[in-house]
Amino acid sequence: MATAKGKSSAAAPPKKTPRKVRILVGKPGLDGHDRGAKIIARALRDAGVEVIYTGLHQTPEMIVSAAAQEDVDGIGLSILSGAHNYLFPRIIQLLREKKMGDVVLFGGGIIPDDDIPKLVKKGVDRVFTPGTTIQEIVDYVNERIRPRK
Repeated sequence: MATAKGKSSAAAPPKKTPRKVRILVGKPGLDGHDRGAKIIARALRDAGVEVIYTGLHQTPEMIVSAAAQEDVDGIGLSILSGAHNYLFPRIIQLLREKKMGDVVLFGGGIIPDDDIPKLVKKGVDRVFTPGTTIQEIVDYVNERIRPRK
């Protein structure tokens, strides 16, 4: 319907707001220490990131399946068990098999310094170790990870 000024009275389409960054926080393996993962999940949420937390005892297949279903932009893993040299590369492999190689994988936990370059070489974007502040992790996510197209 035209108005007196000749413009349509129909409301303008709503502006599309940019999608929030979506991060899946995963706790792979058999260790039951998830306090750090929950703290990071909450800090990211408070910083405006949309967070999906998988809970304890997730397999790489479960984590990648949840990442695909939730259409996440990044996956953050918390590992204390020492299985990082298997679990991180396995998740990267599964992401690539599902054509999700653009999902950023980062993580932290009790990971020896000598293992970090090997994990980065295999595709892990960043590894955080004890002593990292929560703000450093929030800043990393805000600066590094963008919504996928």
